[in-house]
Amino acid sequence: MFVKGLGATYAGAVGGLLSTLWNPSLGPFTFVFATLFGVFVDAFLYLLRVKGAKEGVNRNRLIVAMAAAMMLIALASYSTFAVFPQFVPFAKGLLGLFLERSLMLDMLVLFMGPATGVVAGYATAYLWNKYLRHIPT
Repeated sequence: MFVKGLGATYAGAVGGLLSTLWNPSLGPFTFVFATLFGVFVDAFLYLLRVKGAKEGVNRNRLIVAMAAAMMLIALASYSTFAVFPQFVPFAKGLLGLFLERSLMLDMLVLFMGPATGVVAGYATAYLWNKYLRHIPT
């Protein structure tokens, strides 16, 4: 919220690049998904009109924005590694990179994606409203 416009996208791209340097074998996936998460966050912050202001940020809107972004990135990354290989015949034998899809894993992704987004949104709103809103942007 300090960087107007595409702040989360920039942060996601830099985080993805740094993570790629740490583990180069999964670098392309890490970079793409981190950047995509930033795009989702920026899109939902824009759509829900979440603004970081001196008065504070709307906690409920921020929580919804983060939960929706986390759910979308969870579904996108899970689909890439578990659902997509079912439709590509040669993908299952490719480097052991893909997951075997199960109902329990599906439910876990559908629950934990939004749950971690809710926690992240609440923590972000709390930190912004308590400490960060006084920092000049």
